[in-house]
Amino acid sequence: MPSQTNPARTTRKPAYPIGTDLRAYLGRYNRERPLPVSYERLSGFSESFPLLDNDGRDTLWESVLYPQEEFDTLRRDLARIYSILKTENDISANEHLVIERIDYCTFGNSRPFRIRVVNSLNDNADYFYVKRADASRVYGLELEHLLSPFTLHFLTDAGTIVEEHIAGIPGDQFIAHWMETPNLKPIRLAKELVKFNERCFLRLLGDMRCYNFVVDLTPDFEGVVIKIRAMDFDQQSHHGRKSFYIPQFFLENNPLNFFCRMHLNATTVRQYRTEEKASVYRRASSEQDRLGHLTAAMRLADIAPRENILQLRTELAEHYRNPGFLQCDSMGALVQESLRQLALAVQDPARYFD
Repeated sequence: MPSQTNPARTTRKPAYPIGTDLRAYLGRYNRERPLPVSYERLSGFSESFPLLDNDGRDTLWESVLYPQEEFDTLRRDLARIYSILKTENDISANEHLVIERIDYCTFGNSRPFRIRVVNSLNDNADYFYVKRADASRVYGLELEHLLSPFTLHFLTDAGTIVEEHIAGIPGDQFIAHWMETPNLKPIRLAKELVKFNERCFLRLLGDMRCYNFVVDLTPDFEGVVIKIRAMDFDQQSHHGRKSFYIPQFFLENNPLNFFCRMHLNATTVRQYRTEEKASVYRRASSEQDRLGHLTAAMRLADIAPRENILQLRTELAEHYRNPGFLQCDSMGALVQESLRQLALAVQDPARYFD
């Protein structure tokens, strides 16, 4: 299970409402559905108690309780949501699904509810999340779906968003317990770190500290395949500082940065960055229409203070030596210009590498 957002964070990004253009996009691409449980309904719990891990330590989540009659209907309705999310509303398996626990996290911008679902036939457990809808997060989820190697399933309904669980080892736990594991090839890990760093910057996904991404390990015939996945999308195109969108600049990620420097030289780093640029470019090209609809809505969206937009566009213009960024008046326009810059980088890498 993912670790929780760092409790030391004292400021919260405000939640931005889903606007008309984004709502139309969600409806067009089957993301908007009527859901039987809202975030507000889950917020009506009557009691809570700390959830401890196997070693008796506080996980920063609370398990919540509801009056028995309400919990009976909640379990049925939450099982229905799980079926909508996983099987497009085939409820034939619902009688085997047990909502075992509902957890609540007071940290993080979205203050999520985590639902533990157990299949009574084989005791297999899964999770999904119910969160307060935030336009920033929706744009982040959708850009991840379109531009990363990973598909994401989520649904929205008015002020509620439902997301599937993103499996993997939380980055902070990976650093503490897994990074030096002998059967992990260091070059594979370093390569993925470089690509993840590049991908976040290209699509302006911010705040990728180690506790906001997971490391997915898959056994393969020649070792272990390593993939790094973002799991927190609240800071999509919100902050004004360019370095906020580059994971390597966070102090929490320093052990990973030092690891990369130990195992990669500048030539190899450049190769992996170029590979990731090409991969993102191919995905953007194959999803050109859908991505165009998304960024058009994002261009009109209010998801950041004006001063953040002005700061970021100035820093990006300096970084790319491209005054075109200075004409951008929204975070969506900056994402569009970043992707245009990506196309130039792929077409002429010698000139547009940075």
